[in-house]
Order: sequence, then C-alpha cells, then structure tokens
Amino acid sequence: MRLRFDRRRLTNIGSYVLAGVALLGLLTLALAPLSRSLVEQWARRDVESRARLAARSIEGPLSRAVNDNDRARLTDIMTAVTQDDRIVAVALCGDAARPYAATAGLPRAFACDRVARAEGESFSDIDYGEQHVLVGTFPIVISGQRLYLEVLHDLSFIDARSGMVQTYVVASLVILGIVVAGIATVLALLLLRGWMEALRRAVNDVRAGRRPSSLRAAPTGLDREIQHLLKELDLGRTPTEAAETQWTPRALQDLMREALPGAEVIILSNREPYIHNHREGGGLDVQTPASGLVSALEPVMQACGGTWIAHGSGSADKETVDAADRIAVPPAHPTYTLRRVWLTDEEQDGYYYGFANEGLWPLCHIAFVRPAFRDSDWAFYEQINARFAEAVAREAQTPDPIVLVQDYHFALAPRMIRELLPKATIITFWHIPWPNAETFGICPWKERILEGLLGSSVIGFHTQFHCNNFLETVDRFIESRIDREHAIVTLAGEDTRVRPYPISIAWPPKALEGQPPVKACRLLVRERLGLPPDAKLAVGIERFDYTKGILDRMRAIDMLLETMPEWKGQLTFVQVAAPTRSKLASYSNLQSEAMEMAADINRRHGEGHYQPIRLIIRHHEPDEVFELFRAADVCIVSSLHDGMNLVAKEFVAARDDNMGVLVLSSFTGASRELSEALIVNPFDAREMAQALDQAIRMPAQEQIERMRLMRQQVREQNVYRWAARMMIDAARLRQGQRIRDISAGDM
Repeated sequence: MRLRFDRRRLTNIGSYVLAGVALLGLLTLALAPLSRSLVEQWARRDVESRARLAARSIEGPLSRAVNDNDRARLTDIMTAVTQDDRIVAVALCGDAARPYAATAGLPRAFACDRVARAEGESFSDIDYGEQHVLVGTFPIVISGQRLYLEVLHDLSFIDARSGMVQTYVVASLVILGIVVAGIATVLALLLLRGWMEALRRAVNDVRAGRRPSSLRAAPTGLDREIQHLLKELDLGRTPTEAAETQWTPRALQDLMREALPGAEVIILSNREPYIHNHREGGGLDVQTPASGLVSALEPVMQACGGTWIAHGSGSADKETVDAADRIAVPPAHPTYTLRRVWLTDEEQDGYYYGFANEGLWPLCHIAFVRPAFRDSDWAFYEQINARFAEAVAREAQTPDPIVLVQDYHFALAPRMIRELLPKATIITFWHIPWPNAETFGICPWKERILEGLLGSSVIGFHTQFHCNNFLETVDRFIESRIDREHAIVTLAGEDTRVRPYPISIAWPPKALEGQPPVKACRLLVRERLGLPPDAKLAVGIERFDYTKGILDRMRAIDMLLETMPEWKGQLTFVQVAAPTRSKLASYSNLQSEAMEMAADINRRHGEGHYQPIRLIIRHHEPDEVFELFRAADVCIVSSLHDGMNLVAKEFVAARDDNMGVLVLSSFTGASRELSEALIVNPFDAREMAQALDQAIRMPAQEQIERMRLMRQQVREQNVYRWAARMMIDAARLRQGQRIRDISAGDM
C-alpha cells in the first residue's frame, strides 16, 4: 500500500506542475498588456502633475515679468523649468500663432492657435515629426489680458518604460515558472529516491524472510555551520531600499536579531542624549539637547539597546551616575546604558571649543569663517580621543562589538579603537560636510586625521558628493590604494569602505504624540504671540550657529517687506534659536548681531504692537518645536552649508495635515531628497524674498501635493532605514570575516 501511495504522489506532483505552468502562461498573457496599460496611465498622470507643478511654480514670477515687460527675465524663468529632462520647452501664448515668449527647445512646427483652449487647464497629445509631446495648457490672466502658459513634455519615455515593465513582468513570470518547475522536479527526485530506497529495503527483507519494514527516505543535509553562514549571508543581502519594507523600531530589532544575533552595539559621541542639570530652587531637570545627531541616534539605541558613551556636560550629571559612571536611559523607560566621560574645563576648551569647533567645523562648512589651528588644541584633541577610545574598550563586553563613532569630534578614535579592539566592526559617521581636497589641505594635521578615520571598517557621509570629496582627499594626501568602483580605501592592508548614508528622523516622530490638532496649534501659538488668528506665520528653528543662515533669512524678510509692503502687519517671522558654544566669539557675536538686526527691522517695518520678527533665544523641547511647526504657514531652512539638516524633515513630519510650505537652502543635504520644497540660494536675499512670497500665496491644493510627496520620502527613508543600512553593512563585514576565520581554521 505504501509503495502505491508514493507512486500516486509522484504522479500528482507532475499533474500539479503542469497545471501550475499552464496557469502561469495564462497569467502572462493577461498581465503583460495590463501592466503596460497601467504604466502608461501612471506615467501620463505623473507628467500632467509635473506640468501642473511647473506651471504653478512660475505663474507669479511670469506675471511680474510680463507686467514689467522684461522679456529677458521672462525667458530666464521659463528656461529654468526646462532643467527637468522631460520638459521639452515652455511657451507663453496669446491670440497670435507665434508665442509671446518661448524657450530654445520649442519645436519649429509649434503654433499657439493649434493647441486646444479651455476655460481651465487642458492637455493635448501632439506629434511634431518623430517627437511625441504632451502639451499642457494653463490659462493665466495678467493685467486683464488672457494668456496661456504651454508646457511641453516629451512622452517618448512612456513607451520605453511600459515596454520595459511588460518585459520584466513576462520575464518574472517565466522565471517563476522555471523556479516552480525546478522545485517540483527536485521534490519529485527526492521522493523517487526515497521510494526506490524503500523498495530496495523491502525486497531485501523479503529475500531474507523478514517482514518488510516501513519505507522511510534516507536523511540528507549540509553541514550545520555552512548552513548557518549561508542563511546569514542571505540576510546580509536584504535590501533596505525595497518600497514595501516599512522600517520601524520592531523591524530594526528583527534585523539585529536575525542578521547580527548577540552583537554588542556601542555609540561614541561628544553630545549625550540626556543631560541632568540642577534646577533653581532645588531638584533636577532632564534636558534633551537640540541636536540632529541625538534626534537621529536616540531612537536607534532605544530600538537596539547597547551603550552610548558621551561627554557628561550637565551640572548634575556626576550626581546621577553609578560608581562606574553609568546611568540607564531614557529616564521613564530605560532601554540602554549611557556611559559618561568627564573633561576638565581646560580639556573642553582645547578639544571641543578649540580644535573641533574653531578648526574642523569652519573648515568643513566653508562658511567664510577662518579656521583656527593651534598646537595646544591639537594636543588636547589627541588626548581626549584616546580617552574615549579607552572608554569604548573598557565598556566592550565582547571582543568584536559594533562601534558607531559619531562626527568630527572623534576623527582619531577609529584608529585608536582598532588598536585596542582589532576584531571590532567600526562604522564612523561624519555628520557635517566633507570639503574638497584643496580646502581640507589647510589643516596642518590632515594626514593624521585621515589615518585615524581609515581605522574604520566603514566611513559614512550624508551624500555621494561628500564621499567623492573624501576619496579625493585621501588620494591627495595619503599613500593608499583606492578602488573607486567599490569605494574602498586600502591602507596598510586594511580595507575601509566609504558609503553614503542619508540620515533622517524617526517615523512617526515621538514629539507628534499628544499634539493638538493643527487648527488648535495655530490658535494657541498665535494667541501666545499676541497675533490675530488669521496672521501669516513663518518660523525658523535651530541652534545659534553661523552656518544656519539666520541673518540671511532676516535679510530676506526685510527685502520682502521692502518690495512687497502689503505683507506688513500680516506676516510675522518667529526665529527660535538655542544658544550654543557661547564661549566662542563667532557664536556670541552672531547672537548680538541677530538681536540688533531684528530690532532694526522691527523699528523700520513695525507699527504699534506689530513686530515682523520675533527672536526667541532659548532651548525648546521637541514637543514645543513641533507645536510651532504645526502652527506655521512656512518653515525657512536657510543653511549656508549643511550635511543634511533634520529641521527640514521634522517640519515635514509635523504636518500630518499635508499643509505648510518648506523654503529650503540648496546647500543642505535635505534639498537632494525634499525636491518639492521651494529650493533657494540663501546668499540671495531677493530670491529668498520671492520664494517667501510664493510660499505665502501658494494655493492649498499645491501645498498638499508637495507636502504629500515630501512626507512619503521622510516616512520611507526614516532613521530606522538609515541605521538598518549601516547594520546590514556591518553584518556583511562580520560574516565575511567569520568565513575567513573558518577557512583559516580559527574557530
């Protein structure tokens, strides 16, 4: 009976395989044209949306240029739109056949009177020779005259894209059919092998006069250790870019458990995530510093656990740690350990205020503040880097921890940690820009800094541009081998990978919990500031730092009120700035200059109780910051040079109503991701003033379209994805090392 049953199962498997292949064939015939149609519909909607955004973004400047009869400016405005590769040309038409103004790429056969006209916007497919074009027509009324803005999009990419998708669908289904058939074949062969082995044993039993035993397949398998390594390597290849992957604390924990089981995580940074200070009148206050580094890394540590080593800077920090200088944090629900390292005032002045912030900070930000390099500061920098490296080695509970070294304060630490913990996986993340090689060559200790950083297993930057600058700097000043295809630097036989890891924020942000509705926030903030309920509100929130462009945005407000006085009494700009590095003259001078400039602008443009600029100099907790974001009509991020700038992403995350406009400096890493913001040159006060005017006047539907796209970007590319990418790279490195150890017989 058992033999007949196994034969029947084998026959059934064949039938199932044939049925499955037939079903996949039918799916291929049905899905191929459907996928092509869906892609064509999606691509067309995308083109129409792009045309609509392009038209709305230049409508205001076009109107002013036409009124001023400035044809050169008119052409420049339209030419700027054609920077989009898919926009062929832009034209402004009236009743005549030839356009009032047009860009250089306009087809010769184009005629204004041959394009469909309607009361509202319309779209027409037109062929100009071999060029297939979608013409978007947008009516504009300027000084009583009805004109039409024509935006011409190239549609040739749709055919190519839909054909490619159809090919991929067919190929995927074919491959799936092959895989299914292959798996079924393997199963059938295994079943047949077991069946034949059982038959052989049964025949032998009969020949020996014994009763046939039960038929069982012979066990097979691979060596357990190799199986485990293969499984880990598959996990290491897990893509973090997959759109369907929702990166959350739980997903990050699962990744750590599966790809890095038992791995110890240590973070090294100058700034601590929680600061304990004495409260006036007694008691303690716990402060979360206004730091992009802390806001990015703290959710990661809460998800993964481990140890965070940082400088204890609070007035009550020493009173709150145990005998080993450790404290469990967060205070309400501890999930990891904070280990504090102590510095004297002299050490702080030399290492932190001196070399790090008077030397490396202005050098890397190129903010037109001369870097100061002093031998005494360098000596303290070396000394403190060594102290923190030793703290990492003492806190490590395993010989091969994952050490995440943070920022420019610890450029020497990776090499020092490598010497103390040779098997550690060291990932250094540089949170500020990396300048070009010529600029970095100013630093007298450039070789030592590069050698220190190249003690890392991986060095991460926000953008590929900064990675390229770093590789060029190494090539210029260090004898090493550089594999540019794989971005690997080999120094003294050790490899260091150079990777872009665009940092982000937690999603959803914790500060959003418990926030009142946006309407309530708007009323509360305006009431607190003494503003009318319908007042337009723009905000800027950051530390008092000369790289953030605080003075430049004030000049833009001044320019806006000078050139468009209708906003006087209606627009208020609130600048929240937390004092920082007040010991340095460049920072204290900035604060004084900002106060003087705000007073001058208020004196010239204010009237009665109205003050166009409200300068609030104090630290704001995250929930206060998010309340301001939710109350604002516009957020201004005008950094003169920035690695990423998380304030921009926090504003986007705060706006769950999909409203509000982000005015964003082109010199931030965030501008490469949040392209739907109004991107500006912060050094051009007139351009910023025009962008502010556009932001305040922007229709609600356009705000919603822009904000939805930016929120999707921040949601998908959140801080957990940022951490996951680094952890996956760490897993790959550790698995490769483990395989090498096994090959060398070092178990």
